[in-house]
Amino acid sequence: MSSPIINGAEHAWVIHNPRYPIDPEISSCPNSQPKSEYSAEHLLSQMNTYGIDKTVISHVCYYGRNNDYTTKCVQTYPDKLAGIGLLVGHRLYPPNDPENPSRLQRAIQEDGLCGMRLSPIYDRDTVWFNDPVCYPLWETAQELGAVFNIFLAPEQIPQVADMAKRFPGVHIVIDHMAMIDITRPDSEGIDPLCGLAKHPNVYARTSLHNPSKESIPFRDVWPYLERLYQAFGPKRLVYANFYELLIMKDLIPFFTSEDKEWILGKTAEGIYFKGAQS
Repeated sequence: MSSPIINGAEHAWVIHNPRYPIDPEISSCPNSQPKSEYSAEHLLSQMNTYGIDKTVISHVCYYGRNNDYTTKCVQTYPDKLAGIGLLVGHRLYPPNDPENPSRLQRAIQEDGLCGMRLSPIYDRDTVWFNDPVCYPLWETAQELGAVFNIFLAPEQIPQVADMAKRFPGVHIVIDHMAMIDITRPDSEGIDPLCGLAKHPNVYARTSLHNPSKESIPFRDVWPYLERLYQAFGPKRLVYANFYELLIMKDLIPFFTSEDKEWILGKTAEGIYFKGAQS
């Protein structure tokens, strides 16, 4: 395959370096603490093992709003790693904080991150994602060409649709297939998810393991992946996770060779490494 292979999402952290402490006070998952490291150097080793050219680091919840380690990773290995930070939401900065746009600007222009992960799934009882208090943040993201990875529940999809339409210059990647429940009717999951495809600035990440009720290779999710593929097309699908590479590359029967070039790398390269492609 001539195009690069890019892993669209991995976490990275260290536990033995005092420069990058894991502080439960600001962690967005304070009850979950790592027992071993998963450093940038480990990522690079895994990339070499799997034949992956580049990886996108999704800033891990252990560090909360402190994006220093992800920043360090992308500044040290800019040709290999891109970074998505944490900024707004559960145990992070509140959506109405007026400093959020300037924080995003610094993260993109000074720190070298390419965007942020927003997780309204942890705020299911609060509608903040498309609240006007967030408009300045999204306006800044649009000006910067930033990308937002969105971790949400299916019932929150209308909020994303509203924001995608209102700010078409913001690149949006839906994480984990919107955590659809494949045991529920399609109208409660895959249908609204596929409906986001009408917004050209929305992409989807092929995280088969989340909705699956089976072990690898998660065959029960393949029909839903095919629906996603038919709706978004290969140019707006992003592969992620080391252990799903062979599934996407060798097992999925409905991807063509050209499809795989986009899904396994070209789409992610356009979004995370040099601005979204048209």
